[in-house]
Amino acid sequence: MGNVILIGFMGSGKTTVGLKLSYRLRRTVIDTDKEIEKEEKRTISDIFATDGEAYFRDKETECLRKLLKGTANQIISVGGGLPLRQENRELLGKLGQVFYLCANAGTIYERVKHDTSRPLLQGDDPQSKIARMLKERDGCYRAAADVVIDVNDKDFEQILCEIGEYVE
Repeated sequence: MGNVILIGFMGSGKTTVGLKLSYRLRRTVIDTDKEIEKEEKRTISDIFATDGEAYFRDKETECLRKLLKGTANQIISVGGGLPLRQENRELLGKLGQVFYLCANAGTIYERVKHDTSRPLLQGDDPQSKIARMLKERDGCYRAAADVVIDVNDKDFEQILCEIGEYVE
């Protein structure tokens, strides 16, 4: 059994699905955002504000390279923007089986509208921004994914069962 990798837009459920899946499969969860925060000793928001998005994206690639050297049979949840880089999509493919948790703009907006910790959502019309970013990113997510899981109007049990069909 290899690693199970969860990708998707912010609010698609990667963190929660990762945690619930870890109990079901008895595997550890690694969250690339948390790994970067630990290493940098600051939040993603602080990294974006101080060093910019490009610096953060470099950190994501570094994180994947480290995971590739010594990670097996884990659940890996990655930041929403990580699969945008071609190099990262290739690294994800080498790292394990990639599941794209695919949610529409309405679902995502409902889940993240009260979350002030997401730097990309600051602004006047977050729902339009989500729709635009989703449209831009969907192709990258699909290119990286081995399996696409539609998470709209599904509870976590349904999502876990779908992933389980491919993993167990």
